Amino acid sequence: MRRILFCAYSLDIGGIETALLTLINELVKKNYDITLVLEKKRGIFLNQIDKNIKIIEYIPNNNKNIVIRKISNFIKRIKFILKYKNRFSFAASFATYSLSGSFIARQASKNNCIWVHSNYMSLFSNNKNKFIKFFNDINVQKFKNIIFVSNNAKEVFIKQFSQLEKKCKVINNIIDYERILKLSEEKVEDYKKSYPTILYVGRLTEEDKKISRIIEVAKKLVEDNIKFKVLIIGDGKDKQNYIKKVKELKLEQNIVFLGKKKNPYPYFKKSDFLILTSDYEGYPVVYNEAKILNLPILTTNVSDSKQIIENKYGIVTTKDVENIYANTKKMLEERFKLKEKFDVLKYNKENIKLVEDIINYIV
Repeated sequence: MRRILFCAYSLDIGGIETALLTLINELVKKNYDITLVLEKKRGIFLNQIDKNIKIIEYIPNNNKNIVIRKISNFIKRIKFILKYKNRFSFAASFATYSLSGSFIARQASKNNCIWVHSNYMSLFSNNKNKFIKFFNDINVQKFKNIIFVSNNAKEVFIKQFSQLEKKCKVINNIIDYERILKLSEEKVEDYKKSYPTILYVGRLTEEDKKISRIIEVAKKLVEDNIKFKVLIIGDGKDKQNYIKKVKELKLEQNIVFLGKKKNPYPYFKKSDFLILTSDYEGYPVVYNEAKILNLPILTTNVSDSKQIIENKYGIVTTKDVENIYANTKKMLEERFKLKEKFDVLKYNKENIKLVEDIINYIV
């Protein structure tokens, strides 16, 4: 039995956490001995982890006193090295930004990799110096493999780190479709559909998700006397700002904040299409969730959306509000029909094989 290790920050709700949960629960079925290291052993997904997966908490010291912090973290690292140095066949840092995850994965196995879930150039507003510093700080060059969840993120990375191109691979997030289909049948009472319904599921953060665009689009739809509801599922630091803005624009009857949902899937079945208005994404897990539940998608041009969504599963729009509005109106009036059936079995099989090829690589 091959021993493998994954590192992450926590198991709170989110795209990265959903992808990790699905992946390790699938791998444990294949008889891998899995250890999960978390900086914070918390999150609503904790009780969904397979009982055979061992969980370790590794909490970095964040003391404001730099001397205390450095000494404490040095001791932690030494203890980890003494106990786990090269004890695993494979180790992965699944949360790109985690300095602890980077250290742990590189120490736990010679066959190590780091997952990159986003286009970090967009995250850093196209600042190349910040982009390069970020990846240097996590020692990206010391990993055996660098995994990207989209071709777009890989291509952007290679432009700045061309010397690492041979280490770069694209593996899309796999998805637990049986669980999603089952959960989608659950009855929910906090929303009864009366109008065409638009669904957003994700973090409520303006710097990347740009929910303000949805609010602006809703305002224009009301001005055009179009009947609709927007369901917003999720939480984040900008939630109260969005609620305030909705009240200011008198859109409370049109935009409904449902909060964080452990099971968002019944709302997919109550909706007419999914909307994403992000500035940047990695490979949105919600794309696959929508495709499995046959829900059309309206998305800004992020990640690989042009290749995987356009003319098949929905509409890809530019990021300006006028264009998003025009396409939202089109989706509401024309009731977009899916042009393809998503072959999730084939999709999962291909991507899990790519993961196993890396896990079973002999260093």
